Amino acid sequence: MELDPDSVDSMYRTLSTAVVPRPIAWVSSTDGETDNLAPYSFFNVVGIDPPVVMFAPASMKDTPRNAVETEEFVVNVVTPDLAESMNASSATLPSDASEFDHAGVERAPSVVVDAPRVGASPISFECVLYDTVEVGTSTMVLGEVVYAHVDDELLTDGKLDVEKFDALGRLAGSQYTYTRERFGLERPD
Repeated sequence: MELDPDSVDSMYRTLSTAVVPRPIAWVSSTDGETDNLAPYSFFNVVGIDPPVVMFAPASMKDTPRNAVETEEFVVNVVTPDLAESMNASSATLPSDASEFDHAGVERAPSVVVDAPRVGASPISFECVLYDTVEVGTSTMVLGEVVYAHVDDELLTDGKLDVEKFDALGRLAGSQYTYTRERFGLERPD
């Protein structure tokens, strides 16, 4: 198969199926009246000094718009026990409706930013807007992490332990994966 990059639907399907598993940013934001919550699988860490994460929505719906306008948001990590709620929060709702309420997700207060975080998420990153980059029809939203919440049960000697943490990953379409099966390789000198 050969694909023409101008075939947006085919290219999207091919990219989102080939680049897997993708971590999921469950982004919470607020406009001051309505708290929004939506999952984004075009998400990753892009810098460490300063610590910066990004998510890239295909359109400027409520959550990314709030993140840009208020310059604050929270990235909540999705674990298997949160899968159903995460999926429910992806419903298309009116702007004045909260996905937190629609999906029955408990809010927890943030420390630095005004946006609430997902109370049940074992890892949440409070972010302030670092920058935005227009990438065709998408807007990449970059956030500097200004505070992190990590459940103590995920730590070993004060550090996040990948063996104690099972994140959910996005595949293609309605398919997801766990990060339970792991193997190690020593990096050569």
